[in-house]
Amino acid sequence: MKLNTNSNSYIIIYSAILVVIVAFLLAFVYQALKPMQDANVALDVKKQILYSLNIRDLDGAEAEAKYAEVVKQEGEIDGQKCYTCEVDGQEIVVASLKGMGLWGGISGYVSVKGDGTVYGAYFNHESETAGLGAEIKDSQAWQEKFIGKKIFDENGNVVLSVVKKVEDPATQVDCVTGATLTSNGVDAMLKDGLKNFNLKKEE
Repeated sequence: MKLNTNSNSYIIIYSAILVVIVAFLLAFVYQALKPMQDANVALDVKKQILYSLNIRDLDGAEAEAKYAEVVKQEGEIDGQKCYTCEVDGQEIVVASLKGMGLWGGISGYVSVKGDGTVYGAYFNHESETAGLGAEIKDSQAWQEKFIGKKIFDENGNVVLSVVKKVEDPATQVDCVTGATLTSNGVDAMLKDGLKNFNLKKEE
């Protein structure tokens, strides 16, 4: 019996078989590549933590080795990830931060010295506008403005801020030009995410 390749039933069956085969192949490729993808994600997290410690320009095995050297302990404070590190003989705690920008999620790592000041910072985003809000990730110069800023007041409240006009250089950082809403998101993320990391108060 000769198949009628122009019939609707033939087209539907052929399409269904093709979809099943393609779905199987995609699932197989996904499972085969997943360990590599997971390893790349883990390495990227480690590099971001190193960035917040002002350790940059390391790739692959170098970044893995440096992370193992400086990160002494991984833990949580009130469900928030943190990393106890040692850099140049100093104990520094890196706080993991999450918030919302203009178009999606933003995140970051801020390293806190024992005196309650910023040792370093790194920020990331999911979908902020290139050349504007995306500068929180792309501009190392902007991230470096946080270094040395005071995080807490005498009552333990977070006073580190991202503002349009800096009035207190000890605690404030200029917002990203043309990206007020993303900068507001970073400010809110700092206020919410750093409140548990007053190391001086804990002493």
